[in-house]
Amino acid sequence: MEAPRWIDAAHIRRALSPEQARRLIREALEGDFDPAGDPARLAPVVPGGQLLIMPSSTGDSVGVKVLSVAPGNPVRGLERIQALYVLFDADTLAPSVILDGSAITSLRTPAVSAVAVDALAPPTTRTLTVFGGGPQALGHVEAVLAVRQPERVVIVTRHLDGARATARRIDELGVETTALAAEDVRVRTAVAGSEVVVTATSAGTPVLDGSWVADGACVVAIGSHEPDRRELDAALLGRSLVVVEDIGTALREAGDVVLAMGEGVLSTADLHPLKDLVTGAVGRATDRPNVFKSVGMSWEDLVIAAGVARA
Repeated sequence: MEAPRWIDAAHIRRALSPEQARRLIREALEGDFDPAGDPARLAPVVPGGQLLIMPSSTGDSVGVKVLSVAPGNPVRGLERIQALYVLFDADTLAPSVILDGSAITSLRTPAVSAVAVDALAPPTTRTLTVFGGGPQALGHVEAVLAVRQPERVVIVTRHLDGARATARRIDELGVETTALAAEDVRVRTAVAGSEVVVTATSAGTPVLDGSWVADGACVVAIGSHEPDRRELDAALLGRSLVVVEDIGTALREAGDVVLAMGEGVLSTADLHPLKDLVTGAVGRATDRPNVFKSVGMSWEDLVIAAGVARA
């Protein structure tokens, strides 16, 4: 059997732009594919952390992402999350391509968010505020820039040095950028004046006060995929139009949703799948905030990995 082809991170970045990735995700949702049929993520606990196993099939593509989450890695100088993606021949199920899984994740998560932002954010977006300073923060700025033209980006992290480092990278994109530490009183003003807010942190408790978010604004929360962790408070979810990738998946994994339901401010009937947003069955709200809560699903990685392999 011929050895699988290897595709590294640099090749992945060259193969698909953030805008191309967004279009692939949107096209999948516009078609016959229903995310509700995607297999549930497996998350066994192992010494040192956790493994995540994410299989999927979408018509002519079959694949699985295998990743590890090792909380102790940063102090060792290693990435907290490491991953591989394996594509299989759809007929023989022989492995055909192996890709850098972390690069696939870095591309697909902002792409999914950009699909939601394009439908939920006001047409005129002057300010984007991002909580978090990691790769997903930068990736989400690039993704939002592909669908909106904010004049200003505000980066908020626990420590100002981290925000400044991320802001310097965003400056290269030609957008005015401000760095703020989380405890800075100006964070509230930034959020209140933002048409788009992204939370991309590893926090287990809310990173902002939901009352700060303006009606009609779009909030994207992507930092957690566990039912007991959240970045957004229940009050924000309770007064918002809430969109999730898939309702069943959100009820299993989206702590922002699960905890808000536990506090009695949200019900299953209040949740709208992203597919309905893309197909026009649900439209953005102007009289309340719009929240998109993402946990990451296996089909999204498969769509991007297959797109890279074809490029």
